[in-house]
Amino acid sequence: MSTLTVSVVTPDGPVLEDAFEMVSCKAESGELGILPGHIPTVAPLTISAVRLKGEGKSDRIAVNGGFLEVRPDKVTILAQSAEKPSDIDIDRARMAKERAERRLQNKQADIDFQRAEMALKRALNRLDVYENNF
Repeated sequence: MSTLTVSVVTPDGPVLEDAFEMVSCKAESGELGILPGHIPTVAPLTISAVRLKGEGKSDRIAVNGGFLEVRPDKVTILAQSAEKPSDIDIDRARMAKERAERRLQNKQADIDFQRAEMALKRALNRLDVYENNF
């Protein structure tokens, strides 16, 4: 089967560059499934897992927003941050989740609820990618 070259890049540098048969991700407009030969597309991504399938392997990467660029033979993800399951500090992700939940439960005026909600989404995404890969 033909493959796509997939590059995941953050401001800190490349996270992944490899060949896969399929990429699945969640754009702001909905779920996208990308196969080789897909029409060129650019889409903003949500905080979610990017699923990569190829050669009998399946990988997941936690992506925190960014953009997806699709060309017929290449997919580039420019993300604010992205982590492979092996790079996720699970204890730190759990603490971030608990901290965000506490902030959302406290009805104090000085809490930035939108920021706390985003922190909770990022922590849940990291936990999901880690737990569904090991």
